[in-house]
Amino acid sequence: MTKSIFITGTDTEVGKTVISCGLIKALQLQMAGRRVNGYKPIAAGAEQSGDHLVNEDGIAIHAVSSGKLGYSEINPVVLEQAIAPHIAARLEKTPVDISLMTKGLQQLKAKSDFVVVEGAGGWHVPLGEHHITMSQWVVEQQLPVLLVVGVKLGCLNHALLTAEAIKASGARLIGWVANVLNNDRQISDLNIQYLRDTFEAPCIAKIPYQAQLNPQSIANHFSLNELVCKM
Repeated sequence: MTKSIFITGTDTEVGKTVISCGLIKALQLQMAGRRVNGYKPIAAGAEQSGDHLVNEDGIAIHAVSSGKLGYSEINPVVLEQAIAPHIAARLEKTPVDISLMTKGLQQLKAKSDFVVVEGAGGWHVPLGEHHITMSQWVVEQQLPVLLVVGVKLGCLNHALLTAEAIKASGARLIGWVANVLNNDRQISDLNIQYLRDTFEAPCIAKIPYQAQLNPQSIANHFSLNELVCKM
């Protein structure tokens, strides 16, 4: 049975893609010989490549995935403008096809032993009209959640609110990652310790400030045993 996990963040620009790629690499190392692929169901902010749009995050996830997959298998819904997906869809007159996101995930699961699904923006990012959100889609797909906390000023409030929202949505938070974005080590360590003491879910990685942001180096910071046990 294919396992999967959804990566969300306390905000945009907190390192979801870097963490997603690092987690894919870490799982590939731990699950030698198994197919670990990434999935970016929807991305906003793209450039033309040949006859189709490609997104920077989707390209990164595609590059580290195990299978020989086409770009659209990794990122089926792509919007050109780098703004909230529902706004980009409205301006581009291209409604978000949520059924395509779902179909893509099911097809990728059939080719994978483990799928790392990266969200767009934060937990409740809107996807289209009628107040449809990414969080609703995650709950419908029954994906367990990994939260990326951008450790900086204000992170405690953002992290606690996001964890509360995940639980209220009916999803299951099974782990979190501390991605340190502040060069004040003492304050960062105190923030991380507070969240360790507060969250029931384990911290499975701490990414140091200005760490080498490539998938292989990020993979070395993960401790996966507790996470995999919760899947």
